[in-house]
Amino acid sequence: MFFIFKYRPYIAIIGDIKGSKKLSDRKKIQEKLKKVLDDINEIYAVDIASKFMITLGDEFQGLLSKGNHALKIITEIENKMYPVRIRYGIGIGEIITDINAEMAIGADGPGYYKAREALEVLRENEKKKQTDSADIRLGVEGGNESSVMMLNTILTLMTAIKDSWSDRQREVISDTLEHQDGQVNVARRMSIQQPTVQRILAKGRYYAYKEAMDIVGRALGEITQDDI
Repeated sequence: MFFIFKYRPYIAIIGDIKGSKKLSDRKKIQEKLKKVLDDINEIYAVDIASKFMITLGDEFQGLLSKGNHALKIITEIENKMYPVRIRYGIGIGEIITDINAEMAIGADGPGYYKAREALEVLRENEKKKQTDSADIRLGVEGGNESSVMMLNTILTLMTAIKDSWSDRQREVISDTLEHQDGQVNVARRMSIQQPTVQRILAKGRYYAYKEAMDIVGRALGEITQDDI
């Protein structure tokens, strides 16, 4: 087990668009983000305690009651919004107020505090121009320090791999992650040859990235409302 809880944990996710004030087409980006979040709310309705929504011009948040699809949700938002870059704070903890299932705003508690803290750490690391600054960070209420440290290290390494991808590598790897149905089918969808897919995946360190993603996914997948 990665985590031990003495409370019923929720997973708060806060996303923040990087460099949003410098974007020339902010309105279109916000409209696209709203559509992406609406799709996430529909596809992952069973996992969502409060629907994802834009809370500020360049921020959005949502609340999950279980974590088995948390990283997949983030990855889908990431891929659909690319080349817009987003940083994510994930907070695991209690929610001490009433929860509105229709909007992730107004609720409060350590889950949101930890997500906000994680987001602030990412911002500070970027200001310091750290060479291996992550774009996803996890915070957990009450203990579990070793697991949190390990998972944040993995998330940093995942970002380092992603940042090395060319646009073509990103397209092929994103398709592979989305469909999970083999190189032949990826090649067919991308209108390229299977050996090309194999070469792109290898050069993009896809298999190391996927293994790291699976580890984080398994850890977050432990989190349900039965954890007490």
